[in-house]
Order: sequence, then C-alpha cells, then structure tokens
Amino acid sequence: MDKKTTMEKLARDAYEKGSFNGTWLYAENGVIVSKGAFGFRDAENTLPMQEDTIFEMASVTKMFTAAAVMLLAREGKLRLDDEYTKYFSDYPYPGVTVRHLLTHTSGMPDDFETGTWVCPAWEKEKRIPPCSEILRFIRDSGEEASHAPGETFRYTDIGYCLLANLVEKISGVRFEDFLKRKIFEPAGMKDSAIYHTRRDGRPSDRFARNMVLENDIYVPSDVSKSSAPYVVGSDGLNGCDYLYTTIFDMLAWDRALREEKVLTLEEQQIMYTPVKLNSGENYVDEDGEGYGLGWGIVNDKEHGLIVHHSGGMPGLNTWFEHSVDEDRTLVILCCRDFTDVRAFVRFWEGMQAVARDEEAEPVVSIEDIALKDPDKSKWEDFCGRYEHPEEADFILNEVFMQDGELWAKAILSGDDYDDQGEVSFRLYPIGENEFGRKRGMLKLKFGDGCLMMDDITCKKETSSGSDHTLSRQSGCTDAKSCR
Repeated sequence: MDKKTTMEKLARDAYEKGSFNGTWLYAENGVIVSKGAFGFRDAENTLPMQEDTIFEMASVTKMFTAAAVMLLAREGKLRLDDEYTKYFSDYPYPGVTVRHLLTHTSGMPDDFETGTWVCPAWEKEKRIPPCSEILRFIRDSGEEASHAPGETFRYTDIGYCLLANLVEKISGVRFEDFLKRKIFEPAGMKDSAIYHTRRDGRPSDRFARNMVLENDIYVPSDVSKSSAPYVVGSDGLNGCDYLYTTIFDMLAWDRALREEKVLTLEEQQIMYTPVKLNSGENYVDEDGEGYGLGWGIVNDKEHGLIVHHSGGMPGLNTWFEHSVDEDRTLVILCCRDFTDVRAFVRFWEGMQAVARDEEAEPVVSIEDIALKDPDKSKWEDFCGRYEHPEEADFILNEVFMQDGELWAKAILSGDDYDDQGEVSFRLYPIGENEFGRKRGMLKLKFGDGCLMMDDITCKKETSSGSDHTLSRQSGCTDAKSCR
C-alpha cells in the first residue's frame, strides 16, 4: 500500500466533500510518511491552510495535564492515591483521589459540567471566569455525587480543571508556565503553549480559526449565536483544553515519549494502564477500549498497544494516536464543522485504517449514495406531522415537500448532534422509501401511515392531531405492519 498517496487522496476527497479542513501527519519510526494541509485557517478564506498552522487541541490537552501530575508525583510532591481534599479541604466530595480525577471515575454529579457555570457568567456578567473559581462553583452548587468514587467511568472536563489547579498549587507556578518549562521545552515543542485566545487575543495569523455551520454558512465559533457563550465563557479554564500546537510538535511529543525526554517508560506504562473500577474489572467502553491517565487505550491483536486521545470543540476535531509497540504516530487536526457526516466518518476511519496497514474505504457523501432517479410518486403521501417520544434526542415534527424534494423539520438535542435546536434538512433517498440526512447518520423509512427510525416506529398524526400512540418497532418490515 502506498500510504502517502492513499492518505493524500482521503484528505483531498474529504476536503472536496466539505468534511475536512486542516492538517495531518503520519510517521513510522519517527520518519514522516504522509503529511499535508487542505483548506483555510481564517473565516474569509483568504489564508490558505499551511502544514505548520497552529490548532487548538481541545481534550488532547488532557494527556499533558496528566503528564504534569506524573512529574509532580516523581518529585514526591503528591501521590496518585492522595485524596483531593488533602490539597483543597473545601472540595465537597470526600474519597475522591487524584487518580479518580485522572481516570474520570470521581463521581462528579451527572448534571454538572463546565457549561452550566461558564455560560451564565459570560452571558450575565460579561466576564470569562478563571479556572481558580471552579472549586467555589462546585462547592456552592450543592450537587450530590452521582456515584461513589471508582464505581464507574464518566468522562468529564471538570476533573481536569481541578487537576490544573492542583498542579498550580503544588508547583507554585502558573499551569501554563509549568507545562512550558517541564514538558514543551524538554520535548522540543517549539510552537506549543497554553493560550486563551478569546480572552487574550490571537498571537498571530498562524492560528486556525474554529468555524461552525450556522444556517449553512461558516461562522467563527466564538461569534456564533449557538456556541459563543460556551466557547468564550470557558476560555479561562485550564487542564481540559487550550493547548495550541502543530502536527510537527505533536510528532516531537511522540519522539519525546519514546526517548524518555519528559516521562520515563515506567511512568508511561502507569499512564497506559486501564483504570480498574471498584468491582475489580478494568473499564472498557462499547468498542472494547480502556482509559488510563489521560489516554485512551487499545490493545490491538495485530499491532499491540496503541494509546490515543481525541479532542472536540464547536468547529474543531483533533486526534493524536501513539502506537507504542510499532513506533507509529498519527495526527489529524480539523478546524471546520463537516457538511456531510458520512464523508467525515469515512475520512477519519480511513486515516486510522491506513495507519494500521488496512485498506481504507472511499470517502463518500450522501449525494454519492443517494438514488439518482428516484420514484417520487409516493413522496406527497409521506408528508405530514408524526408522533414522537416526549424525551427523545431526535424529535421529527414534520415532513414536507420543498422545490420538488422531501424535507423534514426536527428538534435535535443531546451530545450526538452538532446542529442542535430546531432545524430543517433535506431528506435524500437512499433506498426504497428510505431516506438519510446530510449532517447525521439517522435513517428514516416510511411505511403506510408511519415512519421508522432506529428501533422506533412513529405513527402519522391524523388531521385532528388526536392520535398520539408510540410503539416500539418489532419486526416492522413492511408497510402493512405499521398500521
């Protein structure tokens, strides 16, 4: 396989289909096999993307926060199993250790996240709260823990904000300065630093601007009506985000890990060990992946130990993959929302497949797989309003015709949807009476007086709107069974 050519084609195809705007790098044994850049780094499409463009890394930052904690543990200034209350006595959840925070097993309340605090502060007080205030907010919230420490895994940014405050208190220096002196400089990461660009400004035009889709137009995330309160309001936090770097500096980090410039191999092995829950079992997600100290963990049958982390913010997606046993590294940085989810997923999965010596599937959009000359004779019958579950993340209000095509109006909520709120979107025919949407993987299939989505069958409302019976799909494979 010609990995260089294959990766370039994947990136180019995804860019042309509106699903990649950024840079990538893949290396084996420290030698770059493939790298490149497509798109623009500004809102006006005047600054072409360059290979040395600087990106916000979002949650990829967590591995560096965890590394900072490990360095303090090496110096004997803390222990991983110390309770957080040892250093912050007013932390309201006893029994939570440094290790629990590192592994997302602290039991922080289910409804407690950074957005519930920073958005109101920005919108009402017009200020960006610093990370140092977060403990006061936790204490004043009065929220009870969702579970006992170590009982289960629940990914949360807030725990890493607490860890950044811990690093500052124990080291006596700003979190930003600690990472610069102890990690970035020893690793040779010359273009890397913790920045707060919405609070302090952008140091140069080398910095990529994160762009979100708003009414089918790209808008900077920090001025978008939907994302600005969170994006701007959270810019004073540390630990969970706000590393800015390049694909080349992430390769330098890969080499620094292998050459023990920052962490010893023994320390890395601790970080790459999956968290063990109170039950005695290692945590694994639905894909069989574990989580250690700031790293996702995969034990691949063919390629051995692979550790990684993803990052996401409105208009931003990042990925860093460090193949421990085979000395490979993959970095993907993208600073614009995708316009087609299928092309985005195919690109992302394809790059990872090539990095593991596997064939990549072609990047395709919904336009590519949609029927070219569909029979529209039944489409008018599909139009109307449909019942829906009251608490569903996807509420389809209405199906209607517009300019000769089938459209839907829906309310989207939940973490699975980037375009949350009430939206209208075109339905593309992908099979007999089956349709898909461009920005989501949801499939709708229409029957006689109903539509099916996932395992839900929703009956079409009568003209009086009085028939609202929800049924679970059970062998609903033809139109008659929908009645």
